[in-house]
Amino acid sequence: MMHRTFITACLFALLLTSTASAQDRKPNVILIYADDLGYADVGCFGAKGFKTPNLDRMAKEGVKFSSFYTGCSVCSGSRAALMTGRHYKRVGVVPVMFPGTKVGMNPNEITIARLLKRLGYVTGIIGKWHLGHLAKYLPTRQGFDYYYGIPYSNDMAIDPVSAKFAKDILFREGKTEAMVRTEKGIGGKAPLMRGEEVIEYPVDQTTLTKRYTEEALRFIKDNKEKPFFLYMPQTFPHVPLHVSPAFKGRTKTLFGDVMEELDWSIGEVLKSVKDNGIEKNTLVVFTSDNGAHQGSAGVLRGKKATMYEGGFRVPMIARWPGKITADTTTDEIAATVDMLPTIAALCGGKAPDDRPIDGKDIRPLLFGERGAKTPHEHYLFPHLNGALRSGNWKFYPWPEGAGKKDKLDLKKGVQLYDLAKDIGETKNVAAAHPEVVRELTAVYLRMTEDLTKNKVPVPD
Repeated sequence: MMHRTFITACLFALLLTSTASAQDRKPNVILIYADDLGYADVGCFGAKGFKTPNLDRMAKEGVKFSSFYTGCSVCSGSRAALMTGRHYKRVGVVPVMFPGTKVGMNPNEITIARLLKRLGYVTGIIGKWHLGHLAKYLPTRQGFDYYYGIPYSNDMAIDPVSAKFAKDILFREGKTEAMVRTEKGIGGKAPLMRGEEVIEYPVDQTTLTKRYTEEALRFIKDNKEKPFFLYMPQTFPHVPLHVSPAFKGRTKTLFGDVMEELDWSIGEVLKSVKDNGIEKNTLVVFTSDNGAHQGSAGVLRGKKATMYEGGFRVPMIARWPGKITADTTTDEIAATVDMLPTIAALCGGKAPDDRPIDGKDIRPLLFGERGAKTPHEHYLFPHLNGALRSGNWKFYPWPEGAGKKDKLDLKKGVQLYDLAKDIGETKNVAAAHPEVVRELTAVYLRMTEDLTKNKVPVPD
């Protein structure tokens, strides 16, 4: 009898320990970052001509952010803001890096990956990096344990001087190392990397989405017993568009085919999370690096590389069963810079306190807390001629039609739009609200001055 009682007690203790361990375990984070995907390029945000059932289901099972902003309306700046929680101008990153760019994001920055690695996480990136292709700027030097993908946009060419070729590299199209080292790079023929080595050149872009997905599923399976951070910056729908044979011709356009394959990839990731038994301990976030290029901004004005809403406002969906209330939407202002402080708090850490952090903890919005409001009284867009969002107001300290290189001169005129009444930014109401213009001008100047004072140099 005592023997049976002892065994029962041991089993009960083991159950308690197992339950406590499951409850105490830090959450996994999967951050999927599309490239050039516009505000209306997802079904539940109004997409037409193709279907995104997995993203739509993700929204049904999670929360949609309808006023979510990226940190720049082009590639590199947006990724720097996402990774560091700081506006890209603070970290010395140019808006778009090219294979000829000899600098990258400062390796002394605290990225999401570096922060989580210090908390015991396994960290991986599968996809496009675009924050410096030289060895000292690669993901492996920025907190990532694992890297598989292309170093910059898929329309760019290889840097023949700095490329480190793996011993077993696959050269395609009759290429040899000698040829690549001496020939001029060809746009649209990007290298595929693993770690710090090029493993395929040029990469077969029709296979990229499929191969990223396969790598992600392996990463999830291999690390399901430990907390992990998986960053998936997808190559598409950035041009040139490529799709696998399985999805070619699924819709009436190549763009639609690409989007349906991207949606399939997300469905496979969600399925893997469930099949590996970690669904209730995994936060999955989907968003885009900037507004639409070939796709649609819907009712928004402007597209990629502009300062208007269509350049910066992007879809954002977050899913975490049991934590995030299903089928909810928030129109409160949030942004990619908020990811670092929010993820840090969710994972038992905190944002760095030795440098200015522009992002805010948006957990109340994420979890749908009653009465939750945006933590951004003012949100700055530090790109091109600049802009500012404050409540329903969107302020541009420059007149309609100003050139990208025009210097700030408030005497030439400004733009002010009430997004609650005019989300398409069709009617400039600056003249009718001089007091708002004065207030937001002062805020804009103060915030941009702070950026200049606190900018960090990038080591060359």
